[in-house]
Amino acid sequence: MEAFSDGVLAIIITIMVLEFKVPEGHNWHALVELGPKILSYIFSFVYIGIYWNNHHHLLHMVRTMNGRLMWLNLLLLFWLSLVPFTTAWMGESHFAATPTALYGFILLLAALSYWLIQRAILSQHSSDSSFVLTMGKDWKGKLSPLLYLTAALTAYISPWISGFFFVLVAMIWFLPDKRIEQALRGQGH
Repeated sequence: MEAFSDGVLAIIITIMVLEFKVPEGHNWHALVELGPKILSYIFSFVYIGIYWNNHHHLLHMVRTMNGRLMWLNLLLLFWLSLVPFTTAWMGESHFAATPTALYGFILLLAALSYWLIQRAILSQHSSDSSFVLTMGKDWKGKLSPLLYLTAALTAYISPWISGFFFVLVAMIWFLPDKRIEQALRGQGH
């Protein structure tokens, strides 16, 4: 599942970069005009990287692969596969309200899918209360969907406010979830 997910995430990043078209002009101004597209690409590249990094750590907690985990993983990959579309639309529109709101909504659904995978993995560890207690303290996972929803809703007020919330979530998740490393050390993995 990890190799498949890595491949899908690599394809997602590739699709995003292929959205860039070579500017028609041959000066710096032509490149500056791509600013919104470049900024939306940077947002999305960082987000996909964060998901890849944390997903990698999360899968090390899996005791037994099963159909439920595989379907939940596909659900996460489905929402993430829509990131290139929303990234391109957001960049093309210069961060217009609806494309920016949709971007936030897609990230919200991806965050909820990640949370569902995490819950399914935790259920495999239900007999280990110290592990479940360590992993249950998920302030990032609880706060992120709220921030994504706020970003989606504030897109209609200002793309700058919305962008602030996107950056905030990225900053929160930039470092991999240390709880997973702590829990795995406690398990002897």
